[in-house]
Amino acid sequence: MAVPGNKPPNPLLTDHLFRLHSKPTGPKSLNLSPNPDNAQFSSRKTQKLSALSPNLPPVPITSSSTDPNPDIRLLCLHGDLERALLLLDSAGERPLDDDTYVALLRLCEWRHAVPEGSRVRSHISSSNAHLTVRLGNALLSMLVRFGDLIVAWLVFGKMVERDVFSWNVMIGGYGKNGFLDESLDLYQRMLWAGNSIKPDVYTFPCILRSCGGIPDLMRGREIHAHVIRFGFGLRTDVLNALITMYSKCGEVHCARKVFDEMRRRDCISWNAMISGYFENEEHFEGLRLFLTMQDHSFEPDLMTMTTVISACGSLCDKRLGKEIHGYVVKKKFDVDVSVSNSLIQMYTSFRSLHEAEKIFSRLQTKDVVSWTAMISGYEKNGSPDKALKVFEQMEENDVIPDEITIASVLSACACLGCLDMGIKVHELARRNGLMPYTIVGNTLLDMYSKSKCINKALEVFRRMPEKNVISWSSVISGFRINCQSFEALNFFRHMQADVKPNSVTLIAALSACAAVGALKCGKEIHAQTLRSGLDSEGYLPNALLDLYVKCGRMEYAWMQFNLLEEKDVVSYNIMLTGCAGRGHGDLAVALFSRMIDVGVHPDEITFVALLCACSRAGMVNQGWNYLNSMPQKYSVIPNLRHYTCMVDLLGRAGFLEEAHQFIKDMPIKPDAAVWGALLNGCRIHHKMEPSGAGEEGNEREGLSCRSWMQLGRS
Repeated sequence: MAVPGNKPPNPLLTDHLFRLHSKPTGPKSLNLSPNPDNAQFSSRKTQKLSALSPNLPPVPITSSSTDPNPDIRLLCLHGDLERALLLLDSAGERPLDDDTYVALLRLCEWRHAVPEGSRVRSHISSSNAHLTVRLGNALLSMLVRFGDLIVAWLVFGKMVERDVFSWNVMIGGYGKNGFLDESLDLYQRMLWAGNSIKPDVYTFPCILRSCGGIPDLMRGREIHAHVIRFGFGLRTDVLNALITMYSKCGEVHCARKVFDEMRRRDCISWNAMISGYFENEEHFEGLRLFLTMQDHSFEPDLMTMTTVISACGSLCDKRLGKEIHGYVVKKKFDVDVSVSNSLIQMYTSFRSLHEAEKIFSRLQTKDVVSWTAMISGYEKNGSPDKALKVFEQMEENDVIPDEITIASVLSACACLGCLDMGIKVHELARRNGLMPYTIVGNTLLDMYSKSKCINKALEVFRRMPEKNVISWSSVISGFRINCQSFEALNFFRHMQADVKPNSVTLIAALSACAAVGALKCGKEIHAQTLRSGLDSEGYLPNALLDLYVKCGRMEYAWMQFNLLEEKDVVSYNIMLTGCAGRGHGDLAVALFSRMIDVGVHPDEITFVALLCACSRAGMVNQGWNYLNSMPQKYSVIPNLRHYTCMVDLLGRAGFLEEAHQFIKDMPIKPDAAVWGALLNGCRIHHKMEPSGAGEEGNEREGLSCRSWMQLGRS
């Protein structure tokens, strides 16, 4: 379509420039400075694009020629970019042939030579060279590869004529760099360009990737109709893109319909459909299709195997995982690092760290994903100390961490309380340009909150370019952990103006309400959970129980408890704690019996609540029975908290000598809480401590003077 040069600025150009500048920098953002020296192509895994010139003898240059075009093209053909640019500079402001400029631009693009590409573009501009379709397309291709979408858009706007390749480059460039809505807008404008421009076989895969990335099912269906209308309904590569799009949009049955109706399938078709099933958590269908693939004489490739291995990890099916591992070894796929990385991740999901370690140690070449898989595996399986050791080895091997590595290491630091190490990792993330990644910011928030550095967490939060619901939830939980419940509730109120809370956010807010007895606020949040349909999600029902119990509204707690379709041990523990706090020993005993009858196995907290209830109600015999039944009947080993409850029970009931003898007979060393419980019994019954108890308490635990002074005043 012709674009007259004297027209006012393209409105789409202005609109897109504004939208580009409004995007925050981050994992999908671009350095949009028009200066090509600063241009970057950002993606989740930054790939180093390098090309080495072949070791060829110097290219002979005909110095007698006054036309530099043939010599520059010859130098480009031999990959000698430096000498080609010297000849370009010597040409002054004289325009060169299109073929020469195109050869230079393609070589710069191939080498990812950003400064050199800028020199060629500057020469084209200063020499007032005519921007033909061929030259414009070469410029667009190079600039999009460099990630410089603003300059690419300026070139696109200046092109008097454009063909479908011009549009495809821009549509694909916007999509690959994360600007998916802009990519769809460009496709729509291409359709409006007139009958001379029609989408081709390369257009549809680009635009369908953008639809799947959003995801936008309605637009995807429209483009599917365009595929049929423009006669590409039989092209395998287009149909493969349709399968992926429908899978990304959650319509796996539509993807399967496209797959089943294909006349010809390639390995990509099978991989797309298998991946679609796994992405939509239909793992068994995906595995069934994997077996069917081989029945149709299609050999799995690396993509197939990494997908299937990941699915085995998601299913937590160790037997199946080992069978797939055997198949991988038999077919020699394990020599590829990506397959080995998937195996490491699979075994860590099985908690089979020994198997993961064996695969990791056998790897001749370990990339950042290999190291990250081991670090993440240790951290998620309760070995954060080993995760930090592997990270140290990774640094010794000069492997640069990515955002997933940093997040895993920070989580390990949070588990261990290693604030100093966390600060060092924070600085490393800043130096490596990983701070724009939301996952890094979120794990920093968690680490600083758990390390009692809420001010540092707030500083990280304010500087985050993109904040999601996890970011807000982490800060709210951080306030709650640091006993700043009112600040947590205030932050929760501000959050709702920007982000819709999820169940984790609501749990943190309810916990803050429970901590300060904010019953009215808690009821409002309860109503919000009902409106949003989250009232039965995860731990939220138990958080509501905890709120009403701690606010002293047992009638509401019982109503909530009885409404629960599935009651777990936490639900019963909360209610038992509520009964204990109000001295309802008989009710606690009845509830415990009901708990056992329905098949809920008690844990340590259950017996703490139960013994407390017996203590408050003076139920000595029941308390003894529960304590004795713990290891024998329920396989729960008593700890200091249980022994403290038992001493408190005996002390409150006036059995002070028995309580003292119980302390002497304890299989573990008593702590200050145990002796304090005995002292409390003495205070209640206005008696001095049993003979020798004071000396033992002082010698063994060094009870505070305040405790003894209180006893003396009683």
